[in-house]
Amino acid sequence: MAFDGIVTRAVTHELNERLASGRIMKIHQPTDTDIVMQIRTRNGNVRLLLSASLSFPRIHITNKNYRNPLEAPMFCMLLRKYCEGAIIDGIHQIDMERIIHLDIRGRDELGDARTKRIVLELMGRHSNLILMDPQSGIIHDGLHHVTPAVSRYRTVLPSRPYVAPPPQHKINPLTATKDDFIRRIQFNEGKIAKQIVGAFEGISPLIADEIMHRAGLPTQDSLWRAFAEVTDLVKRHTYTPTFVRTEHKEYFSAIPLTHLPHAVTETFTTVSECLEAFYHGKAERDAVKQRMHDLSRLVTNERNKNEKKIEKLLETKQKAEDASKYQVYGELLTANLYQITRGQTEANVVNYYEEGAPLVSISLDPALTPAENAQAYFKRYTKAKNSRAVVDNQIAGAEEEVRYLDTVLQQIENAGLADIEDIREELTEQGYLRARPSKTKKSKPKNPTLERYTSSEGATIYVGKNNKQNDYLTNRLANPDDTWLHTKDIPGSHVVIRGTEFGEATLAEAANLAAYYSKARQSSQVPIDYTLVRYVKKPKGAKPGFVIYEQQKTQFVTPDDEIIRTLMKTKTTTS
Repeated sequence: MAFDGIVTRAVTHELNERLASGRIMKIHQPTDTDIVMQIRTRNGNVRLLLSASLSFPRIHITNKNYRNPLEAPMFCMLLRKYCEGAIIDGIHQIDMERIIHLDIRGRDELGDARTKRIVLELMGRHSNLILMDPQSGIIHDGLHHVTPAVSRYRTVLPSRPYVAPPPQHKINPLTATKDDFIRRIQFNEGKIAKQIVGAFEGISPLIADEIMHRAGLPTQDSLWRAFAEVTDLVKRHTYTPTFVRTEHKEYFSAIPLTHLPHAVTETFTTVSECLEAFYHGKAERDAVKQRMHDLSRLVTNERNKNEKKIEKLLETKQKAEDASKYQVYGELLTANLYQITRGQTEANVVNYYEEGAPLVSISLDPALTPAENAQAYFKRYTKAKNSRAVVDNQIAGAEEEVRYLDTVLQQIENAGLADIEDIREELTEQGYLRARPSKTKKSKPKNPTLERYTSSEGATIYVGKNNKQNDYLTNRLANPDDTWLHTKDIPGSHVVIRGTEFGEATLAEAANLAAYYSKARQSSQVPIDYTLVRYVKKPKGAKPGFVIYEQQKTQFVTPDDEIIRTLMKTKTTTS
């Protein structure tokens, strides 16, 4: 991927055309790093996403609905104070850098005119979103604070002067001449693509590779021709927003990419649509990964504890199964009391229980009488025999715990932001987490939110992505004649096809969803069991999400990306 200076220029141009003079009506902060503004324009309301994510920084118009926290974070409140109701005066890129200024014009509490500037720095792990006063150059606040301990070059803190990121001393490719280009490229040193990236602002390795490909045989003239061909498109704002999928990676660009082999290319009308398609799911999974990190580590540690517990219990069980020899030793000592005296450390006696009656050596405690030694062996046998049943129960309980924790880990991996609280609440109820003190009164619990899809035949398909959703879907929402699907012996989601009016296509699509939302997402020939809901039961006292079922059939599916993408376009949520 490459959110480079060219993409930044393209999206800035698009936003200026669509949002300039628009009024900011609402501001929300759905995640720690994302701001969503609802802007009223001449052509209707538009949502603008500004993300200072350290993994996926970006800015574009979005059609996605975000779930907002009940309490707005402090930075969101600050933006609301200065920017809600204000007009967007202009959106500007700084040279060809990944820095965008949004100038906002509004009025203060006294009705006096004031201007503010939102600075979005799209710089990977150094990305930031800053609100400042453009007249004084003073920062109101930043989404990520940068202290003197972090950077000696600049700080990002309230009431401090805004200092732009350090310059890279590169040439603006849109103003570069042929002489500039030839002077900066050492043709005899090789790695020309890397030299282009190092010499010109806003050129990513992806675009440098595209220039090299267009140049063919890399001579001064052919390279300049390819460089000028690309930069002319950018100068004239002639963009072709492109999303390219290869076997191993996905890319996006504001200009056509011709150098990627075996690629599937999709073009879009706007840069925002292209970015929305590329980042679909990626940014949310990254945000979930960050917020779920502690939960994932907790569940993994608990799983590992149970695995070690099973190992130790199996060792204990093996010892218990070997304990029948203690009964034999007791019997043999009892039969030979007359020839054993106190103080002996061992007794060599004939073992009548084995074929051939061989001699066996039995260890003795010299402090005990022969009869007490025999009784000691009987006690060891009885203790081992009794412990065997207990150990079997403990092994079964630990194995059930491992299966349950595997399911939770799979659900964490597939979770969306909306699923985090469900999983946290479940782990609290199961005793893995302490309940967090609540500042508000407990409201009546709501039904879990489910994902709902529409098949190619018009049938409704429900998917539960965590155990709370699975329990609600299978045990309460589904009707007895609905069809229930689940991966066979693999942690995954409960999937339900509503009603009976559907064909093989719907069944195949639901099976694809069951495989996609399972631990076997990347596998092929995934076994999917399906049966009627009436044959699915939850045993009394079973862990959340656990069911038993009968009269099932099994089909094997390999998750099909095209089927999943088509179904994703129909996805809604319901409770």
